[in-house]
Amino acid sequence: MASIRVAAVQAEPAWFDLAASTEKTIALIAQAAAGGVALVAFPETWLPGYPGFMWFQNVPEQLPMIAHYRANSAEVGGPEIAAIRAAAAEHQIMVVLGFSERDHGSLYMAQLIIGNDGEILLHRRKLKPTHVERALFGESDGSGLQVIETALGRLGALNCWEHMQPLVKFAMYAQHEQLHVAGWPGLADDGEALLPQLSGGACLALSRSYALEGSCFVIVPKMLQPGEADRDPGHGLSAVVFGPDGETVSEAVDPRVEGIVYADLDLAGVALAKAFADPVGHYSRPDLFTVSIDRTARRVADLGPDPVPEPIPSDLSAEPQPA
Repeated sequence: MASIRVAAVQAEPAWFDLAASTEKTIALIAQAAAGGVALVAFPETWLPGYPGFMWFQNVPEQLPMIAHYRANSAEVGGPEIAAIRAAAAEHQIMVVLGFSERDHGSLYMAQLIIGNDGEILLHRRKLKPTHVERALFGESDGSGLQVIETALGRLGALNCWEHMQPLVKFAMYAQHEQLHVAGWPGLADDGEALLPQLSGGACLALSRSYALEGSCFVIVPKMLQPGEADRDPGHGLSAVVFGPDGETVSEAVDPRVEGIVYADLDLAGVALAKAFADPVGHYSRPDLFTVSIDRTARRVADLGPDPVPEPIPSDLSAEPQPA
């Protein structure tokens, strides 16, 4: 089986600047394509950057930032996403993009899988934002909980602590995922994280566990934080790709340096791993355990078809006719 070259972005966004972040995204797509990549993955809320102020500021302090962040969040049908789709088509590369999605009055932590022809293959939203994220972002229905068939293999994506939810993961495994993008907002050094379970070490442990449990390749991009490139060169955690046996299969890079992490994948490794442990096949017990998943797309209101207005007389002086 021919190998597949994939890439995980390790870079700092143009913080809370949608136009500049879009330009940087397009440049990184071109860079990945020049490296012979078939798929490039970006972190959670890469556009326009993860709103970390949620965790460290009180509500009155956040208000100006919330307004600015909303204004710099992307609409799926907007010009920024259109430009990124055009770049994917121009360079004939598949893109998995994490972004803050603005849909009318609400924000969502969303991911797009964009085909190498620029078409949107999957648009999904984080099922349950984590802790304080719920003050800024809405949650999703199950319609985006999908693994899609592509020319590269069966591909899916989740955000952040969705990798901590066993039933969410099992829903993905049940669709025979071969390639998975694990979007995280950053990979903080273990001693610098607000909580141990938010550390980069915890993020990578969950990503590696996903690869082992699902017998699939897991691509983990990294969002560099402000000033990170100036701290302790050579130390910290980098973007990475895990194989279905849990081993690292990507090239080693300096975790503090902007760039792209490459890996050449052979999907035969998925078949070999599943020969030993297929969690939704020979290594399952459907007589004991089954999972029911509702992937219905939900609406707050079903308004039906647009009403047809009654014709209005053009002669305003006309007298009403008796009944």
